[in-house]
Amino acid sequence: MKKYFLKLTLLTLCTGSILFADAQRRGRSTRPADPAAAQNNQSNNSQPATQQQVNNNQPSGYNPYGNIPIEAAPVNAGGFNDTIKRSLRQDGAYEKSMSDRTPLTYDFLRPDDALYTERVWREIDTREKINQVFNYKMDDNNGNQRFINIMVDAIRSKKVTAFSADDDRFTTPLDSSQFEKVLSGGNQCDTVPVYNINDPTKIDKYVVNCSQMNPDDVVKFRLKEDWVFDRESSRMVCRIIGIAPLKVIMSADGKREMGATPLFWVYYPDMRPIFVKYEVYNPKNMGNSRMTWEELFESRMFSSYIVKSTIDNPNNKNIRNVIKDPILALLEGDNIKEKIFNFEQDLWSY
Repeated sequence: MKKYFLKLTLLTLCTGSILFADAQRRGRSTRPADPAAAQNNQSNNSQPATQQQVNNNQPSGYNPYGNIPIEAAPVNAGGFNDTIKRSLRQDGAYEKSMSDRTPLTYDFLRPDDALYTERVWREIDTREKINQVFNYKMDDNNGNQRFINIMVDAIRSKKVTAFSADDDRFTTPLDSSQFEKVLSGGNQCDTVPVYNINDPTKIDKYVVNCSQMNPDDVVKFRLKEDWVFDRESSRMVCRIIGIAPLKVIMSADGKREMGATPLFWVYYPDMRPIFVKYEVYNPKNMGNSRMTWEELFESRMFSSYIVKSTIDNPNNKNIRNVIKDPILALLEGDNIKEKIFNFEQDLWSY
């Protein structure tokens, strides 16, 4: 009799556990009767998740946050996906055509005439006064006039190819989906709870924030260039090889810059026919005297500092990897400029 009673008790417990687990899975028996208790239980147990985690392997209409609404965060204006409307009239006192402009061809440089060659990597900080033209915010018929937007529009229209930032040798081209993922910051979405002002323990709603990159976030560009002394013309020649927009890495408190990493690389000779069709903002004269972006780079009308070179660098390291102090690193970059300048000057006798 005792054995029968023990078996019956175990069978009852197992059946109850199965029913309880099934009810918990269906979300019926685990909800407390007290709404406040339900809210506290939900705020303690529901952790913010990505939108992909929310939607994976869930039935249609499933909401892991109960009856709390979920909203998408508003998208900031001025991004890479803004549509620029074309003017239906002549927007100006006179008609100005840029489509027929072509860049000047480079002088042929024979390998035997390259007496001296050094490779230099330098960075342009658009927050410097002379470089503020890189951030000129104006919409024209050919798009936004910010320098980064000019590059993005050229890549999206298949006029040039963007290459991966894994190296600066243009080895891995990016397709459209990969390039858009770079611009969006990786397509990462996070669900953030919004708490009630009067009751900090109560969640009013969840907001889904998807990472996106704004053109204003790109404040630095990296140039890869060769300095070559052509003994046929007896002058130093600078040839820009590539351009890369940089993503600035900030410290945890958001007050200090810890470095910068390239988003993608673009081959500069491919961009010259594009740059020659865009004019650079001139605060002194808005007329015909405005130079093009191709002329700006060829005339070296920008401020920059060297971050790496092939001079006395057998380990192929950046200056900041060798010299930690930022001021001394800038001075070392100026020292490299002086070495290149002195080589050209020492070839002449007066």
